[in-house]
Amino acid sequence: MSLYCGITRRRKSFWCCRLLSTYVTKTRYLSELKEDDDACKKAQQTGAFYLFHNLAPLLQRSEHQYLAPQHSLLELERLLGKFGQDMQTIEDSVLIGCSEQQEAWFALDLGLNRSSSINASLQKPEMETELKGSFIGLRKALFQLNVKDASLLSTAQALLRWHDAHQFCSRSGQPTKKNVAGSKRVCPSNKIIYYPQMTPVVITLVSDGTRCLLARQSSFPKGMYSALAGFCDIGESLEEAVRREVAEEVGLEVERLQYSASQHWPFPNGALMIACHANVKPGQTEIQVNLRELEAAAWFSHDEVATALRKDNPSYQQQNGAFPFWLPPKLAIAHQLIKEWVEKPTCSILPA
Repeated sequence: MSLYCGITRRRKSFWCCRLLSTYVTKTRYLSELKEDDDACKKAQQTGAFYLFHNLAPLLQRSEHQYLAPQHSLLELERLLGKFGQDMQTIEDSVLIGCSEQQEAWFALDLGLNRSSSINASLQKPEMETELKGSFIGLRKALFQLNVKDASLLSTAQALLRWHDAHQFCSRSGQPTKKNVAGSKRVCPSNKIIYYPQMTPVVITLVSDGTRCLLARQSSFPKGMYSALAGFCDIGESLEEAVRREVAEEVGLEVERLQYSASQHWPFPNGALMIACHANVKPGQTEIQVNLRELEAAAWFSHDEVATALRKDNPSYQQQNGAFPFWLPPKLAIAHQLIKEWVEKPTCSILPA
């Protein structure tokens, strides 16, 4: 009996530890806030807010990077009062995460959903002065943020943009209403629930065994090359999307592929980047660039790519007017794909 009781106590202790793990606790707390409006309102009282203006986050410069300041509800109340806004504005905020101590984090856009976009834009410089920061486009600032801020602000911008674009029911045409956390919108007339969504995108690093294929679009910064990427079509599997994109963009046929990782990407409207390595069929490596999709594409050797990965500031212009070959910054999943290939160029790859 004593042995049985000892085992029972140890099992009870084990499950208590499991329930108190940081990740599980945070996940369940956030889930509660998403489903319970009263709990979420209570969390706002002690939470922290990240501020945006027309989807541009408020940032402060610190040496060679940007920092995203947090504001308490009390600070926000004072700010809104100074600019003639009441606390009803808080209803437009969205939940974006929490700390290990269960301090909830919210994002609020002070430029969207205002009664007059003209008045909002006139207030922007005044708000920047008051807040001792600047509202800077996320695309411009993303690679100068730390990992935590980059992830939070990407999530925040995607959620704020989704809510701004889904204020009316597609079935009834009536205004939809968001819950306090911003995890869904409901049409009051027919009870249809809308949830924020991401668009799946495949990003693929193609190799012929000794070289990798990199490409660029005209919208890329000068000299930057990256892996191939494209949206998944309805009805496609991941494997089918990879094969189609490679065939469409560079005229090559994928023989084998391997999943690598995934990443949320806030541009253009919130995408799930699904990263893969792919091999093309031997002897079929002649590139046929689809100029509707790409500006250029080429094979690069292991040494060329390894050298490019070591460059810290590649955006300078050479004396002959050309820009050096460089790769996406470390925060981008394309960088991770390319780094994996450099470190393990002959990694095992599965049939497509």
